[in-house]
Amino acid sequence: MRQTGAVDASLPPGWPAAVRPPGAPDWEHTAVAWLFDLVPPDYRAHEVLRRYPVLLARFARDHVAAGLEAARAGWRTVRVELADELPADAMEAAIAAYEREGARLAFAARGVEAVAGALRGERWVPRL
Repeated sequence: MRQTGAVDASLPPGWPAAVRPPGAPDWEHTAVAWLFDLVPPDYRAHEVLRRYPVLLARFARDHVAAGLEAARAGWRTVRVELADELPADAMEAAIAAYEREGARLAFAARGVEAVAGALRGERWVPRL
């Protein structure tokens, strides 16, 4: 894994708290650990994903995007598909769970994009 010398003082919006800033000691290790936490545990068996963090970020991006789409689809259809199966309070709890999961995955997607860019050597510059 490539290390850069200087620590970036400013981070892009959505940068995950569990990932050290680019340039910090072992920042890429924290990025890899965070990315592996986003994907199914079986992905850890693929040495190519450990060897190439940019590829791991691609896998994570695809997995998070699929989960986000699933949460959105569930939110749109749960009322129709389970209207006769769930009491009203369970339906509202299901809708709330889909909303929370969607928000979590949308935030994770922004984090994956930020981390992937940093792994590719991109430097974020804040706009004034």
